[in-house]
Formats: sequence, C-alpha cells, structure tokens
Amino acid sequence: MEGGSNWESGKRDDRSKGEGQGLGLEPRIEPFVPRKGHDPTELRSWAKRTGFVSTFSGESDSGLGDRREFGIGRNAAQNDYTDGLDLEKGGNGKIESVSPKIEIDPVLGRTRKRKPEIEPFRANGRTETGYRDGNLGDEREARIRVAPQPAVGATNVAAKDGPDGKENGIAPEVGANSNSPVLEQKKVDGDSGNGATVDRFANEEEAGGNGGWYPSPRMLIGLKDNPGYVSLVFHGFQHYLSLAGSLIFIPLIIVPAMGGTDKDTSSVISTMLLLCGITTILHSYFGTRLPLVQGSSFVYLAPALVIINSREFRDLSENQFRLTMRELQGAIIISSLIQCILGFSGLMSLLLRLINPVVIAPTVAAVGLAFFSYGFPQAGACVEISLPEILLILLFTLYLRGVSIFGNRIFRIHAVPLSVMIIWAYAFFLTAGGAYNFKGCSPDIPSSNVLNDSCRRHAYTMKHCRTDVSDAMRTAEWIRIPYPLQWGVPIFRLRTSLIMIFVSLVASVESVGTYHTASIRINAKTPTPGTVSRGIGIEGFCSLLAGLWGSGTGSSTLIENVHTISTTKVASRKVVVAGAVFMIIFSLIGKIGAILASIPQALAAAVLCFIWALVVALGLSTLQYTQTSSFRNITIVGVALFLGLSIPAFIQQYPPVSTLILPSYLIPYSAASDGPVRIGNKELDFVVNGVLSLSMVVTMVIAFVLDNTVPGSKEERGVYAWSSGEDEDDDPSSLSDYRLPRRIAPCFRWAKCLDIR
Repeated sequence: MEGGSNWESGKRDDRSKGEGQGLGLEPRIEPFVPRKGHDPTELRSWAKRTGFVSTFSGESDSGLGDRREFGIGRNAAQNDYTDGLDLEKGGNGKIESVSPKIEIDPVLGRTRKRKPEIEPFRANGRTETGYRDGNLGDEREARIRVAPQPAVGATNVAAKDGPDGKENGIAPEVGANSNSPVLEQKKVDGDSGNGATVDRFANEEEAGGNGGWYPSPRMLIGLKDNPGYVSLVFHGFQHYLSLAGSLIFIPLIIVPAMGGTDKDTSSVISTMLLLCGITTILHSYFGTRLPLVQGSSFVYLAPALVIINSREFRDLSENQFRLTMRELQGAIIISSLIQCILGFSGLMSLLLRLINPVVIAPTVAAVGLAFFSYGFPQAGACVEISLPEILLILLFTLYLRGVSIFGNRIFRIHAVPLSVMIIWAYAFFLTAGGAYNFKGCSPDIPSSNVLNDSCRRHAYTMKHCRTDVSDAMRTAEWIRIPYPLQWGVPIFRLRTSLIMIFVSLVASVESVGTYHTASIRINAKTPTPGTVSRGIGIEGFCSLLAGLWGSGTGSSTLIENVHTISTTKVASRKVVVAGAVFMIIFSLIGKIGAILASIPQALAAAVLCFIWALVVALGLSTLQYTQTSSFRNITIVGVALFLGLSIPAFIQQYPPVSTLILPSYLIPYSAASDGPVRIGNKELDFVVNGVLSLSMVVTMVIAFVLDNTVPGSKEERGVYAWSSGEDEDDDPSSLSDYRLPRRIAPCFRWAKCLDIR
C-alpha cells in the first residue's frame, strides 16, 4: 500500500516536471477508484484535477482555463519543437486552450466559422487595423507583426493589446530567445515596407465564407492620413477618374434632349465639374466628413427627362434649351430647400429609425433599372462601337481586375476611362476610314432638314456614331468661368417642384445607405443620427447651388463612391479634397468640356449601361446587412422592385399623340403629360402621372410601407446600428472622424441636433 503510494507520487512528480519543461505531451490520466461512502461532488474535483472533459456534461468551461490542449501539444511534438516554444502565443510550452465560441449565422440560421475581428495596432505613428483569425478552436492571430530581431540574450516583451494587458489575452513571456523561428512574411500590396505584415485576406473579395459577411478591406491610406504631395495629387486625380462615367455623361443625355447645341453641352459639363469640386469640399468639411464625392446623381436624371419631355417643352421651337433649363433650376431649388429643412432641423435623425437596408436596397436598384429602356436602345445605333465598349469594360473589371502594374490595379480602377479612350480611338479610325460616309449625305445637315429618304435613314447613324459631328471644339472658349443664373432667372412652378421634392427624398434615402456602407468600408464607427442629418442638410445646400448654377440635376452623394473606395483602398479626406480642386481647375478650361462633349452618343450610352448595372448591384449589396434568407425580406424586396417597374410601365404605355416628335427611347418619359390619371386638375394630373412614372419613387414608397408595417426582428431586418452620444462620452476619440474643424465647430455648437461638439 505504501509502495503504491510512492509509485503514484513519483509519477505525479515526473508529470509536473514534464509540464515545467514545456513538453506538449498528452498527460497521463490517473484512474478513478471509487470508495465507499465517498462524497459525490468528488467526481467533479477529480475531473478538474485530471483534465477530463465529458462531451455530454453540462459543466461550464469557465473553471477549466488551466487545461492544456492535447491536439496542439501533439502537433508541437510532431514538429520537433522540443523546447515547446509557441511563436504565436509567446509561451514556453504552456499552451492554453480556449473554449470555442459558437456563433449562429443570422442569415443561414446555423453555426458558422467566426470571421476575422478587426484589431487596431500602432504602426508608423498611426493606428491601423489588422485581422485576427477567429476560426473555431484556433484563436491564433493571422496577422503577425514582425519586429526587428534583438541581439542574442535580449528579451522580448509582447505588445499589450489584450483587454487585461496581455497580448490577445495571453500573458507576455519575458526572456524569449532571439533565435526563435520567424514565420514567412507576406507583403501586402501597397505596404510601405516599414514592418512587414502577413495579411491572410490580401484580396478581401475572396475572404467571405459561406453564409458570412465580408471583412472590411485594409485601407492603404486612412481617413486622416496625409500621404504627401505627390501621392495626394496622384490618388486625388485617380479617385475622380474612376468616377468619370458618373460625372460627365449626364449632360450628354439631357442637353441634346433639351435641344441644346454642342457648345451648350460643353458648358453644362464644365458647370458640373465646378459644382462637383465645390460641393465635395463643402461636404468634406461641413457634412459627414466621410471621403465621399458629391456630384450630379442619376437619381435626378429620370425626373429631369420627365420634365424635359413634357408637352409644354417638347413643342417649343425657339430657346427650348434655356427655357427648359430654367424650369429645371426652379424645381431643383425648391426641392433643395425642403432637403435643407429635413437635414438641418434634425428631422432626418428621427426618420433614420424607419430607413433600413430592406428599404434602401430596392430603392437604389430601381435607380439603375429605371433606364433599361434607354440604355441599349440608344447604344444599339452603333453596335460596332457599343458592343466592343461593353465587352472591354467587362474584360477590365472582371477578368483583368487582379492584374497589377507598378503596384496599381489599373484595369480595375480605371476600367471606364481606359475603355472609353480605346473605343473612342477605334471609332475615330472608323470615321476617318469612311465607314459612316453615305453617298449624297452630310452629317452637318440636321435630320429634320434631310429630304432624301436614303439619307434620312442614315442621319441617325451618322449623328450617334461619327466622331467629327460635334463642333464643340471649334465653338468653345479656352477659358470659361461658370457663374450663377448663367441661363437666366429660374422658373418656379408647383407641379415640377412637387416631382423634384419626391425625388429629393429618394436621394436622401440613397445617401443614408452610402454613409453607412462607406463608414464600414473605411473601418470607422458608424456616424451618429445627428451627423447623418447634418450630411443630408449639406446635400440640400449643394443641390441649391446646382439649381443656381444650372447643371440640370441636383447634387447628391454618388453611391459609386463605395465601389471606388473598395477598389482604390484610399479613404483619405485630403485626397478627395485635392481631387475636388482639380475638378474646379478643369471646369475653368472650356476646351476640356468641349473634348468630353465630343464623345459619340452611342459610346456614352454603352458606358452608361455598365454604370447603371453597377448602381443596381451596389443597391442590392446592401441586403448583406439583413437576413437574406428571410421570407419576409425577400418578399418585400421582390414586390417593391416588381411593382416599382410594373406600375411606371402602365403609366408609360400611353404615348403622346404624335410619336414622331420624340425618339423611341424618350417616349416612356413623356408620361407626365400623356398619362392615364385624370383627376380634373391639369397641374395635379401632371404631378401624379409624373411621380407614378418614376420607378425609384414607387419602389421606395412600397418598400418603406411594407418594411415598417410587416413584423420582423431587428436582426432579421438588419436595422442600422448608428452611433450615439454615449459612445463618444465613453471614448471621446471614437467619433472624432465626424467632428467639424476646430475653428468652425464653435460657431455651430448651438445646433445640438446635428451632433456638433
């Protein structure tokens, strides 16, 4: 009996000695011998003492923190790490097991792997973000900061990033040998080289697992970073070049529809560039202060076409362009004042609880789908130009998106301008080679004055395909400064103003989704409701400027910003402001606007086909914040989108009395004057028919009503979690990204509803 006790005590001494040396060997579990009259609670103490874990026991894991993980110990032994050194945990053989945290995927309703957790760390004097591997059963970091190797005998102290002063929750070990093996370094694209990092998600698009959310990409240039003058100029110009399609192609649609000349198109393009620069700077300093470009939005394009193609303006023979532009100016000014009141009064912060992804997704998607009757019918005039353009854009954005030239993914970032330059040159050679020369026909003669039947058939082709039909380069001035009221005094009418007011609400809903998505993409906290309300108010003021200058559309936050930030990984506010300065300079050079006005209309329509499709995709991507498998959500989105397209189609099926006065692709936008609604008041008939013919308005109303009346949990609906003032009280630096500049904030501290501190 005594000998047996000595043998057991010797075994325990050997085992404790092995543990002290850091050997990752499986411990010997001593047998349990029940005794008569024993205390039943002794079973638990035996299990704790021996490390026994029952797969059927409901015992909590909270008291089992001293257990060793057998699997990891065996792997360490197989890898001949006899010294028991764990590079990632910094220990000398004491391998701590961490109980796995089981997460239920709210979308699929089943367990899923934990996604990477964003973890801040200091680098180069600024705070950056890294990813932490969160797979079940393995809490090791995937991003490992590799520090310079100290001299032999020096000690390393782990960085204290954990909540209790430990490195990721593990106590730092002092005295680790400098000859420790170092993991292979993987340099991230765009890394400066000061401190190499291993980025498990170098390409964030492939990072998402099944049923999970994609992690936020690592920004090369953060929100408050100053990359230097050279990088500032380069990235600023690059940022706006990637948005070229959204900034310059709207005038190529509305000005010819208003009966404007090529010189008028050039002037409107210059005006839009000026307003883009001014409004972006205003939003960067007084709005939400997110790195978002402001510009003429496609939200305002459809209502502008509805007003342009109303019976009153399409029958004008003289000064059609100026009179129509003045009518648009008056409507935009009235709607912008309503948007200013909505934002600066703080009312928008109250409406945010009713605006969720289930409302935003179909609304934004309907903005792009509203132009399906215009896109390819216009581009199809020259399929030899439009089809190569569409195919080239798809080639650059999808197949060559991973090709990097000098560290830049040029095809992915500059897909639109590169493809336009290539196809534009191709169209020039077609024109010079005589592909669009027809015997006895001249492209300089307006189609209405062509008497020869054969030339009348080719007049449309020559106008849309030739690169030499525009006289903007000959008529535009070298220096032209756009000024307010350049087209005359605005005309204010109730019927057109009411249509624009509905559209301004759609623009506000779209901007709310852009603010939330952009804040997540740049790894910042979501803005407070007061900050969002302030941003909407500034957008209203920017639309007021657009109405005064006469750009033809209102100003809004371009949703394409989300794609640009994700592609360029540049989120610096200074970069966006630097690019805005370039836009202002370019707007003063009249010949730049003339060059852009010379783009063939078929080529512009082909580019817009891709951009409108991108808007649809970006809108539907907002559903990632909801439970996409929920029958409630998919029903609301499906019904809103279908009725949002079908109801306008019903209104638009009543064509004007004479269809010869309008091209076929503009007939759907004449519904305001020719729609089926007849209440008895012509002004009210115009408003109702015009509003019901707009897909984005009908879709927004249906989605808004259904989402806020059909029962559903917050997790199911994906209710936006906006920051609050309490978050700033707990951590004053958490919302510093949205604060106004120090010299400006004291002047507006009376506006408490806008979260100005």
